[in-house]
Amino acid sequence: MISKYITTIKYLVATLVLLQTLTPANAQYKGTEIDGIIGKVNNYIVLKSDLERAYQDFLASGEKGTGNMKCQIFESLMINKLMVAKAEIDSVMVTDEEVSRELDQRINMIVSQIGSEEKIEQYYGKTLTQFKEELRERMKEQKVVQKMQANITQDIKVTPAEVKRFFNKIPKDSLPYFSTEVAVAQIVKIPTVGKGQKEEVRKKLSDLRKRIIEGGEDFETLAKEYSEEPGAKNSGGNIGFWKRGELAPEYEAAALRMKPGDISQPIETSFGFHVIQLIERRGNSFNSRHILLRPNSSLTDIAETEQYLDSLRNLIIFDSIGFAQAAKKYSTDLSTSGSGGFFIDATGTARISVEQLDPVVFFAIDTMKVGSISKPIRYRTDDGKEAVRILYYKEKLNPHVANLEEDYQKIYAATLNQKKNMALEKWFSDAREEVFIKVNDEYANCEILQ
Repeated sequence: MISKYITTIKYLVATLVLLQTLTPANAQYKGTEIDGIIGKVNNYIVLKSDLERAYQDFLASGEKGTGNMKCQIFESLMINKLMVAKAEIDSVMVTDEEVSRELDQRINMIVSQIGSEEKIEQYYGKTLTQFKEELRERMKEQKVVQKMQANITQDIKVTPAEVKRFFNKIPKDSLPYFSTEVAVAQIVKIPTVGKGQKEEVRKKLSDLRKRIIEGGEDFETLAKEYSEEPGAKNSGGNIGFWKRGELAPEYEAAALRMKPGDISQPIETSFGFHVIQLIERRGNSFNSRHILLRPNSSLTDIAETEQYLDSLRNLIIFDSIGFAQAAKKYSTDLSTSGSGGFFIDATGTARISVEQLDPVVFFAIDTMKVGSISKPIRYRTDDGKEAVRILYYKEKLNPHVANLEEDYQKIYAATLNQKKNMALEKWFSDAREEVFIKVNDEYANCEILQ
């Protein structure tokens, strides 16, 4: 049964944690007892509520599956537990710092989907700090699973001959049909905020600090009124306990220098400027509240950034530097700079379906010629920052049936994926003999890990 479900693992391992976080904590599943252990691998358990929530989220996601999806999802949950149990045996670990970085990225993604931190708190009926702590353990499990999979498959490679054999085994009437695809790259620059805007924000924060210290006004009340942190209207600027190394270094350094009750001078981080009040410290953990203000780029700052990118564009056009080289060296967008500025699809190919392309980018290239580089374009990043970019419309491929010449990278990825799945299947076959596995009789027909 593992071989049947092995392709489901990638989908579930990559998305299950996120899907579960997008279900309200008080959700009830009609006609289902959501308590009780239904699966166990060594000391790691799967609850019936885990399965029900994951299954409901799978249905809500619109994904289509074949066969008994509830059994497949249950097996995927058990496979996760098997990997975590085996990781414990093999001393495969992830650090708190790794988990924290992933957690921050996931929270930012959820915020972008739901709208704001405040809406997250309203949706779940808990503070953002509580929400993060509940998510942390799930995130740690996901990171362990990913590391185990990487360890199992890291040395697997495929040759051009294997790619060709894989492709030739696909029946001609089963070859996939690809819609219009494009190769588009970007170089992004965030305008540098001028000293004037920064000083204006510093002064405003200093005035707020003075109102608290000398005027006796309440910190939380002022945070609710002035802070630009999305959740501040509910939290009063309270962010709860965090461990050393989990927050912006400048914020952490300022907070750890203070005594409980102290209020800092304005502190600059990558998020903006903060006035911080230390509430409590417990060893390497501390609890604080803050007021956050973000200086905006002036029209002059944005114009200077446009001039910079326009000059860089001219250098690329006149062959003084390649676009990919310039993107790696100068672009501030970390999600694309490593690939030479190109948007990448799920297979790692620098050609993406127009259906998957950001609509803003799609409408921009719709007015461009293939091979051209746009003039600087103003836009806002996913986290709301003002930015400027230039786009390179390298290639357009019309709808077509898959072939080795045009789609080698995609077929290579499919070949490699099949070989990795075979390695994972063998690993599961060996690993399940090293752990204790128990499945509730109610799910015997699922043949979990058989």
